[in-house]
Amino acid sequence: MLDTRELGRRPGSQRQVTRTVPAPPDLGIEVLKVTEGSQVELDLRLEAVMEGVLVTGTARAVLEGECARCLEPIEDDTEVTFQELFVYDDPAHRGDPDEDDEVSTLEDDLLDLEPLLRDAVVLALPFQPLCEDDCPGLCTECGVRLEDPDHSHEAPVDPRWAGLAALKEDSSTRSQD
Repeated sequence: MLDTRELGRRPGSQRQVTRTVPAPPDLGIEVLKVTEGSQVELDLRLEAVMEGVLVTGTARAVLEGECARCLEPIEDDTEVTFQELFVYDDPAHRGDPDEDDEVSTLEDDLLDLEPLLRDAVVLALPFQPLCEDDCPGLCTECGVRLEDPDHSHEAPVDPRWAGLAALKEDSSTRSQD
């Protein structure tokens, strides 16, 4: 929560804020996220406007997760930008009630950045994070990471011929006896 009382309700007044805050829980997606409690650096500009307070800023954090192809650990930095208008929560500054219900509001001149931060970070994350752009992934046969270009397996036996292969093995064991 940020206190906006120092701005007053004078349009045009602004304030720069730099803070380091602990990351909230569930800041990310299943395979890549900002660890809960890790440091998130915020650089914000709070600007009073007629309807409320316009917040513009950037957030920097460390991401941790795993590659979607090979499941190797990933650690990366992210920087996201965001902008949101927080409207005053009083009848004198309230807009048209028929407008969008998804409007961010100030509660007692305090603004909650967590939903805004969560939206900005989650939307900036790749859908399938990779350890390298050309990550080969895992072998579908044995599950080994495909780092070796010569990795191979015997050709799979067509299940329709499996009965004949069993007959061949039986005949070879009989001839050895």
